[in-house]
Amino acid sequence: MLMPLVVAANLILVNGKIWTGDEKARFVEAVAVEGNRIVAAGTTNDVLAAAPRGARKIDLGGRLAVPGFIDNHVHFLDGGFQLARVNLRDAASPEEFARRIGEFARKAGKGKWITGGEWDEQLWSPYSLPTRQMIDAATPDNPVFVSRLDGHMALANSVALRLAGVTRDSRDPKGGTIVRDATGEPTGLLKDAAMDAVFSRIPSPSTADRVAAARAGLREAARFGVTSFCDMSGSDAYEDLRAYQQIERAGDLTARVYLFTPISQYERMAGANIEKRFGGRLRIGALKGFADGSLGSSTAGFFEPFEGEPDNRGLMMESMTDGSMKKRVVAADAANLHIGIHAIGDKANDEVLKIFESIPNARDRRFRIEHAQHLNDALIKRFAANRVVASMQPYHAIDDGRWAEKKIGHERATGTYAFRSILDAGAVLTFGSDWTVAPLNPILGIYAAVTRRTIDGKNPEGWIPEQKITVEEALRCYTVNNAWAMFAENEVGRLTPGTLADIAVLSADLFTIAPETIESAVVDMTIVDGEIVFERK
Repeated sequence: MLMPLVVAANLILVNGKIWTGDEKARFVEAVAVEGNRIVAAGTTNDVLAAAPRGARKIDLGGRLAVPGFIDNHVHFLDGGFQLARVNLRDAASPEEFARRIGEFARKAGKGKWITGGEWDEQLWSPYSLPTRQMIDAATPDNPVFVSRLDGHMALANSVALRLAGVTRDSRDPKGGTIVRDATGEPTGLLKDAAMDAVFSRIPSPSTADRVAAARAGLREAARFGVTSFCDMSGSDAYEDLRAYQQIERAGDLTARVYLFTPISQYERMAGANIEKRFGGRLRIGALKGFADGSLGSSTAGFFEPFEGEPDNRGLMMESMTDGSMKKRVVAADAANLHIGIHAIGDKANDEVLKIFESIPNARDRRFRIEHAQHLNDALIKRFAANRVVASMQPYHAIDDGRWAEKKIGHERATGTYAFRSILDAGAVLTFGSDWTVAPLNPILGIYAAVTRRTIDGKNPEGWIPEQKITVEEALRCYTVNNAWAMFAENEVGRLTPGTLADIAVLSADLFTIAPETIESAVVDMTIVDGEIVFERK
């Protein structure tokens, strides 16, 4: 890499192993930063010789530095809120599940809503789904609505069901299911669109609440080296936007935010003449829609039924079945907005690809399918042919891999989280976390993509091991590829002269340590725009 004879620099990082993301000069020892951009990269001696004596020097001591991680898919404010809500993610039994909810309710006080949760019934032995009867006795004075970790199913107690008007006489909404017992009574479990009845009764957080949640999330992001993320916000996305704007005005937005708003509300963006990539550290102009549900809730849209459920092929959202999704995509695309659609099952991916394929690809659209979990060879070829971004979250592979084959069988599972096949086909693969569904930490995502060792320890050589990828490929999915997928490839994702100085310094060299130890690595320092926003003590 060419080195200017003299550079104006206020910060230099030296004596490191810096992965640049550039295919021609993959590693350098040092970089120089002036203001918020990289101005030079090369050997330590060259950078020291070219930089002024007054520049602040950070000696990496041989540590690995990489471009700041980009997360392709988070529910960011939900993550911030969850830090202060009841945590059921590792509740290993129904008894522990009920105990935690009861204790949280007592501390919260009468009448307070108990939300959050992120429970995973697959941890329970024997396996069972929770019911309202499990928690009613412990929560007589509090409405409870706690989500499964995938966000496509939630448990309401009797108080919450009563407030929402959900009874045995309630009909399933289109795109949703009210789970019932043998007598026809609701069990308290609601899937996908059926959850809206309870959500509509939960008081909306104030702007101050949202600001506090976003600040808590930003601290987590900095701790894990996440310097940019795509926030897949919900129906109250514009309230989230207000909170982010407040933080940006205060100068405290320590990560770059690409906010996705609901495609059902695309007219708000189009009417304001806002197009994709609008903004600075806080950008809008991207839209998200839903095609189906999730694998864990048995609501992902498949061509063939779930194992042991001959009448269940999942749930396709009403907008997919009544034609409104295609109309929205066509109109939003005409307004030059960026579009990503959640699709889990093979049928859902097929239907979304058909929509994207129906639009002439005459300009740079970068359509995305969020999750793209269950594919086959023909679908993967269509991703590549149409340059549709496969926006995937690798931790799901080592989490869902514990039980996915029970849901869809081994044959379909071979195309699940098909990282290797997608890259080999020449398609664009990007990575993220889906926080709070999975941990925010990108290093765990890299570990998952490289090893595919399920979290129950039962697949030491990897679940569907032929879909493993290399450390460098995983890093590219978290940096270079993600930058392209959010129209920011000239700004972030690489550490080359001219790019923004977003850098993560790691405790271990992911390229040389044993793959099974990657999960133990941590971020020692996070730099955004040339400013240190996190440093491990």
